[in-house]
Amino acid sequence: MGNHTKPFDEEMAQRSYTVAENWGGQVNFMFPLDRKGLAQCRQIAKRQEEKMRLDYELTRMLRCAELQRKGFMLAEGTRVYSMCNDVVPIVKYEKEKLAAKKQYLENNCIPLDEIKLPWKKKRYSCPPTPINTNDSTN
Repeated sequence: MGNHTKPFDEEMAQRSYTVAENWGGQVNFMFPLDRKGLAQCRQIAKRQEEKMRLDYELTRMLRCAELQRKGFMLAEGTRVYSMCNDVVPIVKYEKEKLAAKKQYLENNCIPLDEIKLPWKKKRYSCPPTPINTNDSTN
């Protein structure tokens, strides 16, 4: 880190040898003069975290669907068993939704007496949904 030189005179003859050991250091301090940069940095970090979370969830869903398509599942009782429980094929979801609706109509509603035509669905008269007056969320 020093400066070792061999200076020359006017006739370009070497006259002496110079050793200069110059050592130094540098310290910088930076601080923002306003808080806008910090707020912007936090917004960017939050957006990046949301993006990473979405990426994780989509990747998890894709991998779980791949496993299900290949006929595999995570073993019950393992720590990762619940990881793929919320990944359900759309066909299965629609069947369960239709079965739940049918069960609700049969248990809570009265079928209307109409002429049964093959292309018409059975119609029901259901009681109105009760309004909770003690709801503290309002």
